[in-house]
Amino acid sequence: MIKNLLRLCSLFLLMIAQHSFAQTPDQNRISGIFSGVSFERFAQMIESKSDYRMYFKQTDVDTLIININAYESPIEDLLKEVFKSTDLYYSIDNENRVFISKGSALDMKLSPGYFEVQKEGNGLILATNDQEEAKDRAFAKNRLWEVGNSNASPGSTSAVLKGQITSFESGEPIIGALIYTTGQNAKSISDEFGNYSITLPKGRHTLIFQNFGAYQEQRQVNILGDGQLNVEMDDNIISLTEVTVTSEKSANIERPEMGLATITVQSLKKLPAVLGEVDVLRAILTLPGVKTVGEASAGFNVRGGAADQNLILFNGSTIYNPTHLFGLFSAFNPDMVESVDLYKAGVPVQFGGRLSSVLDIKSKYGSSEKLKGGGGIGLMTSRLYLEGPLSDKTTFAVGGRTTYSNWLFGFLDEESEFRDSRAAFHDLNLNMKHQLNENNELTFSAYWSKDSFRFDKDTLFNYQNRNLSATWTHYFSDRLEGKFHIGHDQYSFDIQSEQDPLNAFTFGFGMDQSSWKNHFTYDLNDKHKLTLGMNAIYYNLNPGKQVPKGTESILLNERVTRENALETSFFLGDEYEFNPKLMFSYGLRYVVYNYLGPNTVNQYPPNSIKTEDTKTGEEVYAAGDLINTYQGPEVRFSARYALDNFTSIKAGYNSMRQHLHMLTNTSAIAPTDTWKLSDPHLAPQMGQQWAIGFFKNYQSNIIETSIEIYYRKMRNLVDFRSGASLILNDNIEQDVLNTQGRAYGVELMAKKTEGKLNGWISYTYSRSLLKTNPSELGEKVNRGKLYPSNFDQPHDVMLAGNFEFTKRINTSVNANYSTGRPITLPIAKFYYNGSERVFYSDRNDHRIPDYFRVDVSFNIEGNHKVKKLAHASWSLGVYNVLGRANPYSVYFSPENGTIQGYKLSIFARPIPFITYNFKF
Repeated sequence: MIKNLLRLCSLFLLMIAQHSFAQTPDQNRISGIFSGVSFERFAQMIESKSDYRMYFKQTDVDTLIININAYESPIEDLLKEVFKSTDLYYSIDNENRVFISKGSALDMKLSPGYFEVQKEGNGLILATNDQEEAKDRAFAKNRLWEVGNSNASPGSTSAVLKGQITSFESGEPIIGALIYTTGQNAKSISDEFGNYSITLPKGRHTLIFQNFGAYQEQRQVNILGDGQLNVEMDDNIISLTEVTVTSEKSANIERPEMGLATITVQSLKKLPAVLGEVDVLRAILTLPGVKTVGEASAGFNVRGGAADQNLILFNGSTIYNPTHLFGLFSAFNPDMVESVDLYKAGVPVQFGGRLSSVLDIKSKYGSSEKLKGGGGIGLMTSRLYLEGPLSDKTTFAVGGRTTYSNWLFGFLDEESEFRDSRAAFHDLNLNMKHQLNENNELTFSAYWSKDSFRFDKDTLFNYQNRNLSATWTHYFSDRLEGKFHIGHDQYSFDIQSEQDPLNAFTFGFGMDQSSWKNHFTYDLNDKHKLTLGMNAIYYNLNPGKQVPKGTESILLNERVTRENALETSFFLGDEYEFNPKLMFSYGLRYVVYNYLGPNTVNQYPPNSIKTEDTKTGEEVYAAGDLINTYQGPEVRFSARYALDNFTSIKAGYNSMRQHLHMLTNTSAIAPTDTWKLSDPHLAPQMGQQWAIGFFKNYQSNIIETSIEIYYRKMRNLVDFRSGASLILNDNIEQDVLNTQGRAYGVELMAKKTEGKLNGWISYTYSRSLLKTNPSELGEKVNRGKLYPSNFDQPHDVMLAGNFEFTKRINTSVNANYSTGRPITLPIAKFYYNGSERVFYSDRNDHRIPDYFRVDVSFNIEGNHKVKKLAHASWSLGVYNVLGRANPYSVYFSPENGTIQGYKLSIFARPIPFITYNFKF
């Protein structure tokens, strides 16, 4: 009995064993009908039917359609059949992971425990526990990265993925990289610190990280909950394909903002800048809607606005004079610049204080990998920069420039009054960044620049910018980020004359402003991204003072009363994705401006002309007293509707306020221009802009085209009465005319971003018109009719082209045509009270000749070996290659009883340049 029972048990165990051995080879065999499915769907079906997990690059299998039937087939047989007649291969490791590669199969001989899963404290699960092997570029793209904790928010179907994108070579953050995933409409763009945030449904995704002008990265992720994923991207060292004025490939289609241009340092290198140096402002001037009144002019005009209506920020600090050497060079060292954003419309709600545009420039904070540097030696300037780590958590970047430019004036017209001039400038940047921990980061930025020049042997001009700022960035959570910025900005100039000892003087102007900014971004959900915060700026302005110079001077001390004001703004904005096609960006900014004592305010009767004769008295205010207040809202709205992946329509509206006024009788920023705060007599400038645009890309976003139409209304602009005195005028309200303005135009642009031949062409038709306010008493310019502003130039055509002969040699051509700017001409003579008088035309009723200039440059790179002591390049070319004598201005002088007209040209002949650039 017992023997029979043992035999029965043995037979039963044998049957179980046989069944088990029969099933083991079959449990990962595949059965099913796969008819007309994509490879991605095929992989999902395989994973659902077996223990296999498949890893592949989406672009490798995009066009692969599967048509196959299987019945308990080994995975190897299926893949051989699927990949037949393709260049795809597979590799399977001992844990049933299938890796698909192109060209050849992957070598699966890896170190033990290479793929073991390990969780970090931030909720990120990495697919490796070997830090050195984790840097392997090929496997980083295909291994599975699991993020978050599934138990943290079990009721939520989506999660927030955050992280930082850095350069694999230098460790520096990558700005403006596009992050998106296949099969989802969610997208994100990395900020100035390389940080990104994207909300995705929980589960498997293929994430694409695209930095335009560099290699693309991808990550296979399984999102379990909120978490972090940092990515290192290769720099584009081998191909050196540089980009033009753009950001990521489809940003012009996808972003809701209008009138936004992002410029990279690579794009600057393709522009033939004057005298061979890469120049931020020269690049800005190639954009439609952005103009300058002439060569060697400081500042720029955007969509019919004055030069003082542009807010220029450098690491959050305000720059009041953005140029060196009469406008020939920008004030920004190109080696220190990381990115440039120009907002002509669709201004983000956190920016304010100017009517026309915001130019937001961000600089480098140094490589975290190693010490490196570079510079350049040109015919007029030299520059040098260094960057690198100070410790594991601290980096720095320092750069400086100087000039030896006096020889340049020998190229000016022999009759030019500037031929015997002398000029020099210097600037210095210092930036530092310290990573306290994964949630806190500190940055420090310092900038100093100084210009000195002399038009003749008598008068010496000096002006300088000084800026200090510090920013603390804190990540409260995966969804909430805060930035706290404190800064102090100074701009000053002085003029010295001592040729005549009896009248020797020093005249100076200075402006100090201290700022505090809080800026928060909050990812409410996958459809709403909120921006909120407050800004406060305290102005301390010295409108001008004159003191005698030397013991023999008989001049008296003169000083215009100092001015103080506090401008505070609160803002709230939202970026709302209604659906994949329709997206909105809107917000409200409320500004409170307080004009403060100590000061003395003149009193005039109501509804009277403000003159010395109508002045009834003065009211004195002590320090800190509130003199008057201006306040009101600013509205920001823009919308984008995508017709398809390559076409969109955008519309927007902005209202802006400006409490600063530049007192000038020239069309460009000059070193003698002073600024004035709004006061009880001078109301803040106010403007509104409406815009609509059509954007279309061709050939997979390689060719971008756009047309934008805008209309602007402005009021409380500053113009001046005939014969107005602007220097040391303590009663400026008596010489000011309240003016209205309107500007409108259409901007067309076509741009090719890739290929041997690339570049862009743009055409702008625009008008900028002014009119004395009908309520203004007394004098009215041109009898109260509309008249062109000083920078009204209806037609403007810009061509910027680049052709790459090889990866080391390319040539660039820059051509610009624009209508001549308006001037007022003497048109007749007459006698009055026994003396001869000149009768002038209506203000700005005539124009100087049209402007046309062509520049050519060649850029020659050294060899492209990655490991070498230094990388060198040469830039050489000719500015104004046609030698055209473009007029900067026209002036008139009485000679022998007649009025003779003269045309002043800054560069009336070709100017050759050559610069040696190096990096190490």
